[in-house]
Amino acid sequence: MNTLSLPQTIEQVIKNRQKMFSEETNARSNQVSQFLSEDNELLADAVISLALDKNLLLKGPTGSGKTKLAENLSQIFKQPMHSINCSVDLDAEAFLGFKTINEKDGKQIIEFVPGPVVKAMKNGHLLYVDEINMAKPETLPILNSILDYRRSVFNPFTGETIHAESGFGVIAAINEGYIGTVPLNEALKNRFVVLDVPYIQGDILKKVLMTESILKDEMLLDKYVLLSEDLITQVRNGQVPEEAASIRALIDTCDLSAYLPPLRAIQRGIADKLEEEREKSAIMNIASTLFEEKKR
Repeated sequence: MNTLSLPQTIEQVIKNRQKMFSEETNARSNQVSQFLSEDNELLADAVISLALDKNLLLKGPTGSGKTKLAENLSQIFKQPMHSINCSVDLDAEAFLGFKTINEKDGKQIIEFVPGPVVKAMKNGHLLYVDEINMAKPETLPILNSILDYRRSVFNPFTGETIHAESGFGVIAAINEGYIGTVPLNEALKNRFVVLDVPYIQGDILKKVLMTESILKDEMLLDKYVLLSEDLITQVRNGQVPEEAASIRALIDTCDLSAYLPPLRAIQRGIADKLEEEREKSAIMNIASTLFEEKKR
């Protein structure tokens, strides 16, 4: 947070949150690496939005760092975060929780196991809804009353209306146009402040690779930065899918390159994840022009 330029009132909100949750913050939050972006204002805008109790919707391509940004926000506020990974199979239980049978004092009892929404609301924590537009449209209305001024939800499994504690915030991530997604309902989208999270490129990408990957050969890393630029161009031209330019996949590839020839690493870490042979060939052709001297 020291590198952020924030209004004094926002800094005070952050300090108050940190005092509330410092004892609850788990050890992992202290190990989260810094979110980096070419947009220097992106992190500051996200922090200010959360401090003002706004819901955040992070839009960006696969592997652009949306989850990393959410983790950094949790770390900045020292505020635990509960996550939901959306899919077409997601139902109300995945949001709210479920009933189960347990044994107590020799008797079987029915207990309710709270889900991420309930836990986040009752404890004033953060809720992270990843790939929110992967969920079925009939499931998402559960979030409507959570995201507006009511900050409450009716739990049909317990008959309880849950009201969010102070500090509760929602961060959602969306990847528009990805296979399996549906357009987000406008009424739902209007409940968010929207931030575009772009691809990481150039010197910032190299810094990320140096930090996140075990590969330390700077000449190779420079070539992977160039490979990433070429793949992003191919994605924007519609030649390959977004996952081909994923930073996560690139980090995996760099790790493999510490032990494998670059072309083999690129094939395992990027190309073979794709479905179409045409797409795989396009990636390997690009890679061969950058790493041809490594080819055996």
